[in-house]
Amino acid sequence: MMDFQAIKQTARQARRYVLQMNHRAGKGHTGADLSEVDIICTLFMGVMDRGAERPDQDRFILSKGHGAGGLYCSAAAMGLIDPAILDQFMGDDTLLAGHPVRQKLPDLVEINSGGLGHGLPIGVGLALGNKLSGMGHRRAFVLLGDGELAEGSNWEAAMSASKFKLDNLVAIVDRNRLQLAGKTEDIMPLEPLADKWLAFGFEVLECDGHDPEAIANAVNQPSTGKPRVILANTEKGHGISFMANVPAWHHSVPNDEQLALGLAELEED
Repeated sequence: MMDFQAIKQTARQARRYVLQMNHRAGKGHTGADLSEVDIICTLFMGVMDRGAERPDQDRFILSKGHGAGGLYCSAAAMGLIDPAILDQFMGDDTLLAGHPVRQKLPDLVEINSGGLGHGLPIGVGLALGNKLSGMGHRRAFVLLGDGELAEGSNWEAAMSASKFKLDNLVAIVDRNRLQLAGKTEDIMPLEPLADKWLAFGFEVLECDGHDPEAIANAVNQPSTGKPRVILANTEKGHGISFMANVPAWHHSVPNDEQLALGLAELEED
């Protein structure tokens, strides 16, 4: 049985690390980091099977590579990396680059991401490769930003996933409805988003992207023989009242006062 309370507490610790790390570095995508950590912690702690040796294991791709900080801090909170190396974030020749680099952290990072629209095509390749090599029971999980869906390569990948009936592919959209300096629906409208994925042959589910139980339930629904996309409704800057749903926090970092306020909020129940 999954311990959803433990996942929630781990995600909360990841949020503390995000604030501290970005404040120390003076860089980072704080809002984007905070919207994704519940999804990442749920996948790693309660969903994916990573016990076997590669390639016979579930794989995770962070396609929204600008959310690297959220991945690093979630990994630190889960004990997958030493929290002390968070001090290196975005330094010179660091393990923790501003976008994930596989050569630096090969046990955590599947691909070098940051050029948006690349993660889903690679996830399709992983899922298809698993099918062809007799490992169709292994799933490829791809976390996408919603603003990223303006990239046409995602939809080319979606057509391929549908053609090859990749029911071992799970795309998760971090649907926080903000990108860059505004709303997705103002910058490049996505709605009706569910209908678009349906038209491309996907099974479409929606969930609360900050509720580990809802995320796990959506991911683990019985297969319908189709690739699956989960529209995870999230909030950019989630967990910090003055950051939540504020476009400016896409690429802002907390100052000393904001750090103290944010950490205090994360101590509250």
